[in-house]
Amino acid sequence: MTTALTGGEAVVRALAAHGVTDAFGIPGTHNLELYRHLPVYGIRHVTPRHEQGAGYAADAYARVSGRPGVALTTTGPALLNIAAAVGQAYSDSVPLLVVSPGMPLRHPRQSTGLLHEMRSQTEALRGVAAFSHRVSSVAEIDAAVARAFTLFRTGRPRPAHLEVPLDLLESVEPTGPVRLAPPAAPQAPEPAALRQAADALRTSRRPAMVLGGGARAAAGECLALAEALGAPVVTTANGKGVVDERHPLSLGVALHSPAVRKWLAERDTILAVGTELAESDTWTPLPPPAGTLIRVDLDPAQMYAGLPADVPLTGDATTVLRALLAAYDAGAPQQTPGTATRTPGEPGPTTDVSAERRPAADVPAVRAARDDETRTRDARWVPYLRALREVLAEDAVFTSDSAQCCYYGALPHLPVGPRGRYLHPTGFGTLGYALPAAIGAKTAHPDRQVVALSGDGGLQFSVQELATAVALGAPLPVVVFDNGGYGEIRDEMEARGDTPAAVGQPPVDLTALARAYGGDGATARTPAELARAVARALTTPGPTLVTVPEELPR
Repeated sequence: MTTALTGGEAVVRALAAHGVTDAFGIPGTHNLELYRHLPVYGIRHVTPRHEQGAGYAADAYARVSGRPGVALTTTGPALLNIAAAVGQAYSDSVPLLVVSPGMPLRHPRQSTGLLHEMRSQTEALRGVAAFSHRVSSVAEIDAAVARAFTLFRTGRPRPAHLEVPLDLLESVEPTGPVRLAPPAAPQAPEPAALRQAADALRTSRRPAMVLGGGARAAAGECLALAEALGAPVVTTANGKGVVDERHPLSLGVALHSPAVRKWLAERDTILAVGTELAESDTWTPLPPPAGTLIRVDLDPAQMYAGLPADVPLTGDATTVLRALLAAYDAGAPQQTPGTATRTPGEPGPTTDVSAERRPAADVPAVRAARDDETRTRDARWVPYLRALREVLAEDAVFTSDSAQCCYYGALPHLPVGPRGRYLHPTGFGTLGYALPAAIGAKTAHPDRQVVALSGDGGLQFSVQELATAVALGAPLPVVVFDNGGYGEIRDEMEARGDTPAAVGQPPVDLTALARAYGGDGATARTPAELARAVARALTTPGPTLVTVPEELPR
């Protein structure tokens, strides 16, 4: 059977068929046919004040909901506005679909001066997305949307762009039944590699685990393996909280710590799950491990990027780790009747090498060395972060910015467990992520506490999204550590022996700005004041911007 639809309705129908219930974007002259059909197909729309904010909101929505985020833009400058958010989603392996109109089907190559005209939208987006697909008929739209969702479900999830020529959005053409992306078939690891990995872990005396964002869905399996091995766990920024950071085996987000890197280099077996082992997490290149590196990743290409895998296990982390646990247990010595069951992290039967293995004993000393490295620098944030943690629920969602208070402060010092989330713009390192990301997270989970953490410099990249948060109407604390500009760049200039230039900003009354947008504002000069302000904000509709003044440079 065929149905006559406009291109705009075909897009919205395909999105709804793939389970999309929310979209972020800004309507424009060229995309009105998309907006016409959103209510008909039950898709709720959130309107940020800038397309970059729409991209960050859709990114965070995807991270916390487990469903792809969808953003709608119009042509030209609107699409370029969202490009930074698409680049961030690519860096952090986030399933984000951007839908935009494009120039008409038969638009000439020669510039004509059409509104929002640019040389090639698809070429621009191919530089930051996994793919950019321009359709040439209404009938092709279903397949293009299914292509994006197939990527999200079966490969390394990364952003995609769908371009529909603006005349095609309004054209009525025949199309068939909606096409759906096939369900994902979990990829099982190669049996020989699985046995090799299990043998390496079973005979290891100094094991360790490194967990990235790709390990998140396998949090239970990661913890079971860590406890079975007695292996300390260190995570990337995107892996923060996969294993509770208060667990005795956790070293937290600490790949940037010289003490942790030195300790890691001395391990005889490292199990790395869902991580690139990238410089954006380690800050300096990791030295080659002394022993066997086992890598678990959905993307086969990652096995040879950075530190090459000695034992590559390709596939979905949950599937692979379950198989690895079974193979590990299958080769373990059998207990004799009446022998007490081994407590996780404790020595096993005397015939097993785990009887000689006590790597968990390393953790307190490595933690202490890690904290001693930055105690002076981080002292200004730690008391505030402790106070913040105490007033929030275990499943609270934190959104973060590329700010000192976040990568020096919250990433290593604000503990998060598997029930909570911490969303950070790793890799691409965009500024202005925290506030719109908090809006996206709150849209996905309106009943969970969501808190945005930022600096004054980063906040002002997207401060206009306070208006979006007001329209959303849900309680949303926004905690801003104000150091009078771009503190990290100021410090780097001084470290070079340069006179700081262009990094100081005139004082802005951010609390008054929040009130001007229709929200609330407060200033917290002590940790106790921050705790009280955030507790109030959690019961106050709309955003509450809480400024924590830092000592400004001389």
